[in-house]
Amino acid sequence: MSLESVRQFFAERAPEIEIIELAESTATVALAAQAHHVEPGQIAKTLSLKVKDRVVLIVTRGDARLDNRKLKATLGAKARMLSTDEVVNWTGHPVGGVCPFGLETPLQVLCDVSLRHYAEVLPAAGSINSAVRIAPETLARLAEASWVDVCEVPA
Repeated sequence: MSLESVRQFFAERAPEIEIIELAESTATVALAAQAHHVEPGQIAKTLSLKVKDRVVLIVTRGDARLDNRKLKATLGAKARMLSTDEVVNWTGHPVGGVCPFGLETPLQVLCDVSLRHYAEVLPAAGSINSAVRIAPETLARLAEASWVDVCEVPA
């Protein structure tokens, strides 16, 4: 159902964007980068966080790490990663396939500015072997995301 909800999302909002389905798993940044022949940073990973009583999705480049100080300053409180079950319940997507599209529950989506380093990024598309190629600005617009600076990228 998760891949189907993403397929429906793009059919309604951006039919020109094609979902890429591969035979192999792309559930980790390393696997996805290898399968799509791109740098790990070009994989747009979606992190599911709980902040007080709300859930927030942060989309960042694959080789970036959350900066807890920046994150707390931006969100106003300390955040924790959701458990696997919580991720599925809130997003409708399995871990490794989480993306800000076709969500089970409307959630706040934040895109880290690190994504803007690339002209095109590849977020998952609701399953552990699917993705889309998309410009960061288009991703943010379709996900109705705000831009934030909450990550550190490798030097």
